[in-house]
Amino acid sequence: MLYLLHGNNFAKSREKLREIIASQMGKNPDASYFKLTPENWNLDGLETFIRGKGLFQNKYIVVLDSLLSLKDIQEELLGQLSTLKESENVFIIIEETLTKEIIKKIEKKAEKVQEFSAKEVSKEKQKEFNIFSLTDALGSRDKKRLWLLYEMGLHAQVSSEEMHRILFWQVKAMLTTLSSGNATEAGLNPFVYRKSQGFVKNYTKEELFSLSSQLVRLYQDSRRGVHELDTALERFILTV
Repeated sequence: MLYLLHGNNFAKSREKLREIIASQMGKNPDASYFKLTPENWNLDGLETFIRGKGLFQNKYIVVLDSLLSLKDIQEELLGQLSTLKESENVFIIIEETLTKEIIKKIEKKAEKVQEFSAKEVSKEKQKEFNIFSLTDALGSRDKKRLWLLYEMGLHAQVSSEEMHRILFWQVKAMLTTLSSGNATEAGLNPFVYRKSQGFVKNYTKEELFSLSSQLVRLYQDSRRGVHELDTALERFILTV
């Protein structure tokens, strides 16, 4: 199954991407999620996703993110459109800019094609990103906003390591707040302490310990080469 989302309205296209992923995961709770980008593109890897399934015959949900702007990858990916369509797994192509010719080629094979256009935004404006907005979304337990902000951070070229670090810091701040009577005892800035006091109401103590453990484990696994941090962190966010 193949979807195409394209257009320069980043927020709208990514929101639709999240909706499709959430819908597919709702239908297939044990589905395995992956993302292919120019940094980790591999044709053999794509063919494995096309042919295979996860453990116990679970489906793959694969996002093909910003691949068609590179000529070598473009030729390889467009050559796989028929097999992407026929695969039992789900593939979602998402691009900001595509030629009419490429759109027509994909339209012939795609289950659904959607365009999300907006007025042009300057590159400087696109790169504005407040990394602390991630902590507010996590603390508020707003998974939808947290995922969109994470995508915006990647788009603004903020490293996944930096975003992982700020999310882990917020979880630790919430855990410290739970066991402390005031900001001084917690060793936190009074503003951070007050915000964390509000955030802890959205989680149980056990859930916070679980979040902390998951973040530690996914970082360690990424260092060992078990997975890539950006995809693992995105998978984590989708389950918050």
